[in-house]
Amino acid sequence: MTASPLPVLPDERLAAGVARLALRYRGHFSAETIQGVVTDSYARLAEHARVRTHLVVLAEHLATERLDALAHIQGAPGSGLPRVLFVCSHNAGRSQMAAALLAHRAGGHVVVSSAGTQPAAEVEPAVARVLTEAGVDLTDAFPKPLTDEVVQAADIVITMGCGDACPVVPGRRYLDWPVTDPEGAPLAVVRGIRDEIDAHITELLDSLPSA
Repeated sequence: MTASPLPVLPDERLAAGVARLALRYRGHFSAETIQGVVTDSYARLAEHARVRTHLVVLAEHLATERLDALAHIQGAPGSGLPRVLFVCSHNAGRSQMAAALLAHRAGGHVVVSSAGTQPAAEVEPAVARVLTEAGVDLTDAFPKPLTDEVVQAADIVITMGCGDACPVVPGRRYLDWPVTDPEGAPLAVVRGIRDEIDAHITELLDSLPSA
């Protein structure tokens, strides 16, 4: 981030989010850097949003994830846990499902994130339903744009057979799980996709070092 002129914040609620993050990351990032990340996060989400009611809150969540990743890249003290990033085109189905299942099963021993190269406006309702059936909460999930920080911070980057091109960072482990797209599929098919992804999650967890 540079000290170039910053875009005007959409309202005082977004400025309040900047202030909260400035306290959280005091000593790590300047207020200007944090404002730049928050403003950029808002702009990226607004580009694909149908309804902007909760966009300020989502922008703060996205900015927090990006700042955490940036702190990790820069060597700030952290958890030292494996970091896994799931990527697909819309971040509305497969990658959301995989991230939620891994976070649920890893029990806090893995830092999990997901993103899309062309994020949709919302998570597929059928995906949320079949995860709820499995005891996995997707309430706070939302499609997020792929940013350089989260790719660089990841130890493992997993694409979901969508043909998406991810930035290649040396030293990272890249995997591709060719999984059927659940968009518009019957619930029975979506449940099968969930179970297929869960089998991949089992293999992934077996390959990770103990936290």
